[in-house]
Formats: sequence, C-alpha cells, structure tokens
Amino acid sequence: MKIPPFHLAFPVHDLIKAREFYEQIMGCGVGRTSDTWTDFNLYGHQIVAHLVKAYQPARFTNPVDAHDVPVPHFGLVLDMADWQELANHLVEKGIEFVIKPYIRFQGEVGEQATMFLLDPSGNALEFKAFRDPSQLFAT
Repeated sequence: MKIPPFHLAFPVHDLIKAREFYEQIMGCGVGRTSDTWTDFNLYGHQIVAHLVKAYQPARFTNPVDAHDVPVPHFGLVLDMADWQELANHLVEKGIEFVIKPYIRFQGEVGEQATMFLLDPSGNALEFKAFRDPSQLFAT
C-alpha cells in the first residue's frame, strides 16, 4: 500500500523563527508562503506553520518508559539510518532535547529509537524508528 503524504497545520507565534527552524535546522523545503503561514516539506509531507501571535502551547506530559512525553506532539517514523542521521545532525546543531535520542522499550515488543524536541514556538516533535518496521503496530 502506498502511504499518501499527510497534511498538518499548526500554530506558531513567530513565523520568521519557525521558518529558520524548519528550513535551516530540520532541512525542510519551503513551499507556498504568505504573511501569516508557510508550507514546509517534511520528508515529503506538508506541514503548515500558521501565525497565531498569542499562541502558547499546551504543557502536558504523559509518562512513557520512565520519561515525561510531551502531549500533544507530532513527527515521523523514519527508517533507522535516517533517524540516526537526523539525531546526529540535531546534536551537532546543539538542539536542546526534551527527551534525548535513545532506544525505548529496549528488548520488548515495540522497541524503537525516539527523540523529542521543541520548535521555537514550543510545539513538540517526535522522531522515531524501528529496527523491525513490523513492530510499529505490534501489541
């Protein structure tokens, strides 16, 4: 089955800082843009930062594998090589992680590499990978 690209629109309080982060740090291509929104290409998926000047993100967490996972969050499931490349890139860029890159559920069903970070508006992003992609929906 071919997986279609997803579309996600999310608020940011500073469109210039968002563009710098998603373009320069995350390596996203930039699509259409206006004074109030910008399209980004995140690994072939369309994410759109919408300017909401008074935006304050929710600050909720949920305990997962002895870490406080920020909720809500969005991101991608990458293959392991791309995940490691992104993790190395973010470390080199000096990104402050909410949860540093590590292997979650080690030795258990659903073992995965994961990392969490915030964009300049405080939106939480997670990037994960599985050595065995069949574990994505394992129970």
